[in-house]
Amino acid sequence: MSSIIQPTNREVSLTEDEFIVSKTDTRSHIIYINRVFMQISGFSEKELLSCPHRVIRHPEMPRAVFQMLWQAIKSGKEFLGYVKNLCKDGSYYWVLAHVTPDWDADGKVIAYYSVRRRPTRKAVSFMTELYARMLEIEKTSPRESACQNAIEYLNKILAEKGLTYFQLVQQLNIEEAA
Repeated sequence: MSSIIQPTNREVSLTEDEFIVSKTDTRSHIIYINRVFMQISGFSEKELLSCPHRVIRHPEMPRAVFQMLWQAIKSGKEFLGYVKNLCKDGSYYWVLAHVTPDWDADGKVIAYYSVRRRPTRKAVSFMTELYARMLEIEKTSPRESACQNAIEYLNKILAEKGLTYFQLVQQLNIEEAA
């Protein structure tokens, strides 16, 4: 679906008190969405249910970020990160995404929950530049090493800052003083 959507430069934003909530099965097919998700994305429930969550993936998002997300949640850990998503009309929105596994009574992962909220402008500004460089690395690398090369670049930036990715996300989430 998103492959036929022509991205625009129009940004839409969540309000401070809005949260996007979704649930996917273990293959990333959407099994639940809240009204805020539909309102922000412009997609109806019928259009989104049973579709892979990547239908809203913006083409300016590096694949490496989603590789990191999947590594975390498949190993039973949570993921916290910034994501630029695509709306049905081609506009975009940024979110701070918190993705967690959902386990059954036997401890088997059966689904994933994602709760997304509005990021700070400081975070969007930083991540726009970082993701653009990561995407450039992916596009100029051989396909089999593209994600790894982008992750190595990210790790270099994190090492220079003395931070983990999680710490960077937390730091950027703190609104700068007014």
